[in-house]
Amino acid sequence: MTLEALPPVPRLIDGPDDATATVLLAHGAGAPMDSPFMAAIAGGLAEKGWRVVRFEFPYMARMRETGRRQGPDRMPVLQETFRDQVRLERVEWPERPLFIGGKSMGGRVASLLIDELAVSGGVKGCLCLGYPFHPPGKPLTLRTEHLAALQTPTLILQGERDTFGKREEVESYALSPRVQVEWIPSGDHSFKPTKSSGLSEAGNWAMTVALGDQFLRQQLSS
Repeated sequence: MTLEALPPVPRLIDGPDDATATVLLAHGAGAPMDSPFMAAIAGGLAEKGWRVVRFEFPYMARMRETGRRQGPDRMPVLQETFRDQVRLERVEWPERPLFIGGKSMGGRVASLLIDELAVSGGVKGCLCLGYPFHPPGKPLTLRTEHLAALQTPTLILQGERDTFGKREEVESYALSPRVQVEWIPSGDHSFKPTKSSGLSEAGNWAMTVALGDQFLRQQLSS
């Protein structure tokens, strides 16, 4: 697939058309835009008054059509798909503030683009939901170099026991002062807590929505 021939991709939109701002969210590597996690976060932010747009990368759209699993597209395709979605939002809503982000891989792609899109598309911030700091079991294979230099406000919401980056690991990384990390208690990569914690998945998802909403509002008022 060439970058010049990227196909249209599926989208889901939640929240009011007259919202103050739009939040553009991409899914993770293994689950689609309508996974329970994505639906809960998008729905929760929509209830807070945000217009939330979810979209799928081409490989996930193909999986939806064929029913056959396949690996993610290469990074240039992922990035150009994200850029296309930002361009689409800018054509439809040129004056509306826009944020980008996503779950795991989707958040990583957004974070790789945020400084570029802040300049070219006026994107105001990035929201990463379970950032894949490293592959599970490979703590030295870090995906953090660009996070040390980010210039655009970015919030990473991370489960304390996420195998892609546990709290004790992440707190040792050199991250830009523009990157804020908040911890979801006892959460795994999708913020599900242990039974012994006494916490619930729904409660952790609600906390995720509340922290995301707070971050978005702070950026609009700054």
